[in-house]
Amino acid sequence: MPIIMCSKPSPIIFAILFLALLCNGASTVAGCIESERNALVDFKGGLRDHAGRLSSWTGSDCCNWQGVACSNRTGHVVRLDLRNPHPFSVTDDQPYNEWSMGGELRPSLLGLKKLRHLDLSMNNFGGRPIPEFIGSIRNLRYLNLSRAGLGGLVPRQIGNLSSLQYLDLYNDLDPSFSDQVREFSIDDSLWISGLSSLRHLDMKNVKFGDTSNPVQSLNMLPNIVEVRLSRCDIQSIPLSLPHVNFTRLSTLDLSGNWIDTPTIPSWLFNVSSLLHLDLSSNWFRGSIPAEVGNLSSLNVLALSDNKLQGGIPKELGNICNLQTLTLMNINISRSLPELGDVFTGCIKTSLENLELSRTGLRSYLPDWLGELTSLKTLFLGGNSLVGSLPESLGRLTSLQELVLADNELNGTVPESLGGLVELVSLDLSMNLLEGIISEAHLANLTKLLYLDLSSNRLVLKFSPNWVPLFQLYSLRVSSCRLGKKFPSWIRNQANISWLVMANAGIVDAMPDWFWILAVQVQTLDILDISENEISGRLPNFFSLIGLSELILRSNYFYGSLPKFSRNVEVLDLSNNLFSGTIDPAIGESMPSLILLSLSGNKLHGDVPSSLCQLQNVATIDLARNLFSGELPNCWRHFSQEHDLTVLDISSNNLSGGVPDTIGSLSSLEALHLSNNSLSGEIPSSLQGCKRLAILDLSQNKFTGKLPTWIGESSLPLRILRLRSNMLAGRIPQNLPRLLSLQIVDLAHNNLSGTIPKSFGKFDAMKVSRAYGGRVLPGFVSSYVESLEVVMKGGAIKYGESNGILSLVTALDLSGNELYGTIPREFGSLGGLMSLNLSGNHLNGEIPKEVGSMQSLVSLDLSRNDLSGAIPSTMAYLTFLSYLDLSRNNLSGRIPSGNQLQTFNESTYIGNHGLCGFPVKQICEDYNAETRNNNTSEEDGGGSEMWLPYLGTAPGFVVGFWVFWGTLILKSNWKHAYLRCIDRQYDRFYVIVALTLNRCKNSYF
Repeated sequence: MPIIMCSKPSPIIFAILFLALLCNGASTVAGCIESERNALVDFKGGLRDHAGRLSSWTGSDCCNWQGVACSNRTGHVVRLDLRNPHPFSVTDDQPYNEWSMGGELRPSLLGLKKLRHLDLSMNNFGGRPIPEFIGSIRNLRYLNLSRAGLGGLVPRQIGNLSSLQYLDLYNDLDPSFSDQVREFSIDDSLWISGLSSLRHLDMKNVKFGDTSNPVQSLNMLPNIVEVRLSRCDIQSIPLSLPHVNFTRLSTLDLSGNWIDTPTIPSWLFNVSSLLHLDLSSNWFRGSIPAEVGNLSSLNVLALSDNKLQGGIPKELGNICNLQTLTLMNINISRSLPELGDVFTGCIKTSLENLELSRTGLRSYLPDWLGELTSLKTLFLGGNSLVGSLPESLGRLTSLQELVLADNELNGTVPESLGGLVELVSLDLSMNLLEGIISEAHLANLTKLLYLDLSSNRLVLKFSPNWVPLFQLYSLRVSSCRLGKKFPSWIRNQANISWLVMANAGIVDAMPDWFWILAVQVQTLDILDISENEISGRLPNFFSLIGLSELILRSNYFYGSLPKFSRNVEVLDLSNNLFSGTIDPAIGESMPSLILLSLSGNKLHGDVPSSLCQLQNVATIDLARNLFSGELPNCWRHFSQEHDLTVLDISSNNLSGGVPDTIGSLSSLEALHLSNNSLSGEIPSSLQGCKRLAILDLSQNKFTGKLPTWIGESSLPLRILRLRSNMLAGRIPQNLPRLLSLQIVDLAHNNLSGTIPKSFGKFDAMKVSRAYGGRVLPGFVSSYVESLEVVMKGGAIKYGESNGILSLVTALDLSGNELYGTIPREFGSLGGLMSLNLSGNHLNGEIPKEVGSMQSLVSLDLSRNDLSGAIPSTMAYLTFLSYLDLSRNNLSGRIPSGNQLQTFNESTYIGNHGLCGFPVKQICEDYNAETRNNNTSEEDGGGSEMWLPYLGTAPGFVVGFWVFWGTLILKSNWKHAYLRCIDRQYDRFYVIVALTLNRCKNSYF
């Protein structure tokens, strides 16, 4: 019998046999495990699934069910993915809502013993807390509960998941989306240290407690690679760590917190593995440390929006892999050319995104910017850069975004910018640029989507037949000159969404092709062609479903108002020639309105009561039209949370009373009903307007007493105008309790009694303001508050756009039946600009304390019974440009010095006892004084003294009469000149007042 010799088996044969057995074993698994199938069925029973996403969860083999995955070897469920396939979108939340799951998360999940992956993100579980049993699914490697509509305290039991590698609890659903949405919170972050296998942690928007210090817990995780903790209300991190355990950390995002440290912690610069470091939007102070250069692998460094100051360390320029550097809104305060040492290192070849907006940079744009040839974005807006745009910018051929807005750049725009063929966005707005933008600037920018040249002195000059190769998404060219014709090249822009061409010098009829294009492409979102001279009728906008803002203010559009889309949020057709009525059902047909401005037209009829159905509206401006009838009594329909801020129906033909229901508008900040024929008493229900800052009921027919409830209320009133009504009785003494009241106008009523001494206690009139601001504290969209204030003998209009209105202070009690003396307490009103007490029956002397009212620009005490001398202290009123003391019984010498003798005789007319310049009456003591001081001179001495001036006298006389003679003979020239001088003085006064107050603030 032959002996068979067996050689030693080959390892390859063993491997083949092992794989065969493995595959054979896998093929023997039939379906999922019964107990796990039952667990899934029970879990499904607690869910709300309107979209039927779990409709496949039938039959015995759960491994084939939607969202379920099993192990091929054991049959255990290892993966459950119920993520919503349609993420939440602010612009269109319908798919998200339809596909969201909700309901109860049942503990039957614990039956899935080998579950490694659980994803419930992008659903809406109605603010339910994360179940504690999640912490008992010990085999979990992946847990994603982000944006799932869960909320409340994150259970510490999650810290038991020692095998977990990926944890995502990011929650950014807006609570306004659903009243059931709640934020996640953590009371103690120590449990995070139990996640010993964790590599990825995303807890954006999870709120950490005051004492929670996540960094120390994270430092105990040896495998952590990515940490995202932005907007978590973290207030501090340690300045030092005894041992830095972040050996693998590549991404650290702590942005949007409240971290306040005297410097950026030094341990951060020992984490040499960092690729992405984001500390933006915190309170880090000090300077950027030179140790930042230790992070040699860094790709992204974001330090924007902190309290950092000082320069950029040159060591940063040696980080050869740095691609993104964002330092916006920190105080670098350096000359941009000085930073050349930083950006000429190896960083110049790697840097792709450089964001230095609003950092206090000054000087000119240096040529070394052109050496950053890898740049894709360059943001230098909001600085103090001057000079022209350098040709070297044309070398940045990879540039996609260039933002130089809000600087002081001047000169022309070089054609070399037209060589930036990759450019997607170009923003040169709010500078001093001038000259022509031609086709050569834009012809090669085929990828351009966003172009903003607004608020410059540029002239866009293209041939009529020019067809650009780009398709813009946004065009902003306000205050540029586009020519008188409506730009025809826009006809080819089929993707235009934002078109802003306000104040562009267009004098033309609106072309029909534009409206046809808008309807065809359906991309138009914002259209602003205000402040031009464009005419024409408007088509129906009902089919423009994407249009959200239509601003045609100050043009010559005419005809009746068309139908508008339900999606329009801003409708500003003010200062045109529209006629007809407002759609009675506007509240139903335009439910999205936030701003409605139809002022300055010829609209008539009733004010529609359906306005009260506009639950999102912040501003309703129907002023200066022909509306008649009574105000609708429907305002109670607004919800308590409603944001109606401005209601202006002034200068119409309204009659009747003020509806009590207006008092239910708790968010109202400005109520303008002036210049109508409203009557009755001022309703006490207005106390319900808790935020009311402006109440203007002037020029109506209101009767009764001036309400005492105004002073008793807690209203934040700043402007009270009740002039030209028929109010009677005494002036309430409690008005000065309104601490913010800066303009009080009660003129031309039938008020009687004495002026309350308490009127010397108006807090807002005691000190002049150095800086302007908003009179209306809330956000009122594009509405700009303006108001006529009677001073200097006429009405002057002040607006909020330049902050001037908030600086104006005035007290006007003229044209009433007041008697008694002028309160000496007025001397405390050192910030009052205008005081008008004319046309009353005031007697006694002008109190010397008036000289302490150092901010007075206008003082009118005419047509009273005042007597005695003009106090010499009035000579100290250095800003006084208008004074009227006429028609009183004043006597004595007009004080000399400063302003008082610069006024003409009409200022003092009707006071027969006054003497001295500028009146003709010579004071008796003047002749005696002249005689006593008169001395004879030597013969010829006087002539020699005047000889040098004899030659200049004829020239002065000729020049004087050429100038003033022209003004006398040409009355229109004269009035224009005087108006110009008066306007310039008002501006000069504000500038001087601001300067003086800044000086006071710096010294005291």
